[in-house]
Amino acid sequence: MIQFRIDEERCIQCGECAEDCPAGVISMDGYPEITNEEGCYRCQHCLAVCPTGAVSILGRDPDASIELEGNMVDAASLARLIKGRRSVRRYSDKDLDPALIDELLDITCHAPTGVNAQAVLFTVVREGAVMKGLRQEVMEQLTKLHDEARLPAGLVAKYIGGAVKAWQEEGRDIIFRGAPHLLITSAPKSAPCPVQDTHIALATFQLMAHARGVGTLWNGMVMMALALWPDLGSRLGIPADHIVGYSMVFGEPLVEYHRTVQRGPARVNVVR
Repeated sequence: MIQFRIDEERCIQCGECAEDCPAGVISMDGYPEITNEEGCYRCQHCLAVCPTGAVSILGRDPDASIELEGNMVDAASLARLIKGRRSVRRYSDKDLDPALIDELLDITCHAPTGVNAQAVLFTVVREGAVMKGLRQEVMEQLTKLHDEARLPAGLVAKYIGGAVKAWQEEGRDIIFRGAPHLLITSAPKSAPCPVQDTHIALATFQLMAHARGVGTLWNGMVMMALALWPDLGSRLGIPADHIVGYSMVFGEPLVEYHRTVQRGPARVNVVR
């Protein structure tokens, strides 16, 4: 049920909810009403665009939402966050506060998804002790493949082979970089844009994590491990009908960066 409700004492009949509805399922007959519940995208645009907070949908209380006027981040601060973000490869072994991890994931689930599918699954390692056991399992499997000369040629053999060597000779973890936490995003293959949705979600998580002082690393080595050890996905609880978008390790950083780097100019193709 859509549970579309109008507070008639608040509603000024401006029609903004009907005008902005991307599905075109709201009509104005005095007060707004839903004409096709099955066609609703469940995007909550109607709740967000109402200037007086008169619209409720999906059981949501508009007064529980955050007012945007006067509360939006300024452009300079956002630019510093984007430019100041770094890939972190040095971590404390201290677990993050579980409440902080939950907060980051709850914010991340607001990231856009194709056709508002909202189908991204966040597979997370929340405890360093669990991460330690997973690290040992993965390294044992990769070491076995390496010793049996079953690693694919090329970059995979180069990177995974180097990681196995570092693990065997130095006890150094190049795969997970010693991070206490892991996040993998996946989505059903049937979703309209499963890969894109998972990447957008991780990018959103990363920026919010850095805003809260948490380090992150987009981790291609874990993606290689997932490809080399097919049972790893099921071991982590990722559904068989899901496409894995990407993986990210995160935790308390053991490195502090003091300034932005200087990239660009942007490569731009102007259509005329």
